[in-house]
Amino acid sequence: MPLDAVCLSGVVRELQETVVGLRVEKVQQPARDQIILTLRGNQKLLLCAGASQARMHLTRAVRENPASPPMFCMLLRKHLLGGRLASLEQPALERVVLLTFEIVDEMGERGQRKLAVECMGRYSNLILLDGQGRIIDCLRRVDMEMSEKRQVLPGLFYHLPPAQEKMDPLAAGREDFRRLLAAANQDRLASDFLLDSFFGLSPLVCREIVHCSGGDGPVGEGHAALEDAFFAWQGRISGGGFAPCMLSREGKPSDFSYFPIQQYGGSMAVEMWDAFSPMLDAFYETREQIERVRQRGQDLRRAAANARDRAKRKLSLQEKEYAQTQGRDRLRIYGELITANLYRMERGQSKLRAQNYYDPEGAETDIPLDPLLTPQQNAAKYFKQYNKAKTAEVCLTQQMEIAQRERDWLESVLDELTRAETEQDFNDIRRELRDAGYLKGPAAGKKEPKRAAGKPRAFRSSGGFRILVGRSNTQNDQLVREASKSDYWFHTQRIHGSHVILCTEGQEPDGQSMTEAAMLAAWFSQGREGGQVAVDYTQVRNVKKPNGARPGMVVYAPYQTAFVTPDEAMVKGLETK
Repeated sequence: MPLDAVCLSGVVRELQETVVGLRVEKVQQPARDQIILTLRGNQKLLLCAGASQARMHLTRAVRENPASPPMFCMLLRKHLLGGRLASLEQPALERVVLLTFEIVDEMGERGQRKLAVECMGRYSNLILLDGQGRIIDCLRRVDMEMSEKRQVLPGLFYHLPPAQEKMDPLAAGREDFRRLLAAANQDRLASDFLLDSFFGLSPLVCREIVHCSGGDGPVGEGHAALEDAFFAWQGRISGGGFAPCMLSREGKPSDFSYFPIQQYGGSMAVEMWDAFSPMLDAFYETREQIERVRQRGQDLRRAAANARDRAKRKLSLQEKEYAQTQGRDRLRIYGELITANLYRMERGQSKLRAQNYYDPEGAETDIPLDPLLTPQQNAAKYFKQYNKAKTAEVCLTQQMEIAQRERDWLESVLDELTRAETEQDFNDIRRELRDAGYLKGPAAGKKEPKRAAGKPRAFRSSGGFRILVGRSNTQNDQLVREASKSDYWFHTQRIHGSHVILCTEGQEPDGQSMTEAAMLAAWFSQGREGGQVAVDYTQVRNVKKPNGARPGMVVYAPYQTAFVTPDEAMVKGLETK
């Protein structure tokens, strides 16, 4: 759900108790529509003006920042760094929060700056104001052509968005509710009536109120039950009875709210949280990961998928040709039978009927002939076709092995893209595809910018052992190459995934550390959503890379196999920052 006004009020109430009074130590803009204010005590306040992800909350997620900070980020640094967050205010159930900062300007004079966070879907914005309420600048400028009702431009005074012609649900009395009910279309669904009559309510909350009243029927039915359910909700929220909850379907976050949601029954899992910030952080972290993969990896996915599909088609044709070579003995027998019956044949025959002495029963067979060729030439033709098929079998076997390895490698690249998180991850995969010839290099005369080598994911087992997980096939190779021979290597069996190294530093790892390393191998693989994933493991000394093999392709023996079920909570608990 979008962050509705009531839910936002719960977030504001929570933040007022934790961040008000703290000074701004750092300002970052990791994405076009995201600002992170790092406050004293390493409290990171995320302000997002994304069309589908507008929100504000404390965050612990690590986000990569661009090499050069955007202009809006530089502006916020100029005005807010060192300032103290004096207050957070939400104007009467608006999806707007005003952050007031007490600052000292470049002349040494004390003053105020305000940052308006507008969480209004595709109209979301971040707007910096001076002490008089005049706009200094904003994330998205809105001129007359974009909106005749409200312009957001530097130099103009800031005004709240136009008020909706609806009633405040927390201020409505029973007489107000009954008057709205009486004026409503009696055939309209009760949930639609609530959505149209009161501002600050999301469709999810309207459906839940109606669900508590006994079901979503026409407004003309069940007036009393709907009224009681509405005012039960109002009493709860007016009294500050916020209870953050996240809804999940098949283990994936689907929605969230500020009080328990029961309308889905058993089709969705309801998880209660102690606070809004960790819940919103967990919910949007998954959403942002999917979006980052979709946007940044789109061209890489298209190139890898097209190459994989070509490799599959090529392999399919080779398999058909290979199947045709398996009947070549028939060609040799035809040649030998023609040779044995030359004395019976004459030029111009189109068919030879002869006894097949290779048949245990000695049955006769018909051999097609080219009437334009002599009997000897017909025999030579069949022997030539036989030898050609025999040679083709050897060549096709080799070519099919190459095509299978290429297909498997490209599928592993596609699997990498599903887990790529940072810009460096995508750069590594891009370089991998470019080295393999699937992407073009920089234009002639233009040098590719130097980029620092990416670092593997790092974890620490409960036994204190360091565990490294590769982010790309190239990094997987590097991990194996740089690991000690006594370290342990883990990889899922028969499915694509990252290489995992358990660094032993000459010690014998405990069983729990081995299990945790296998768990990481299962989590960072195609088996993430499965149960009892088979993970092979062996010491690094037993892992070899065949000559000419693509990055990430290895062989290993001997090995053992562990069966583990991926556990996200355990993975996050092992991660080192």
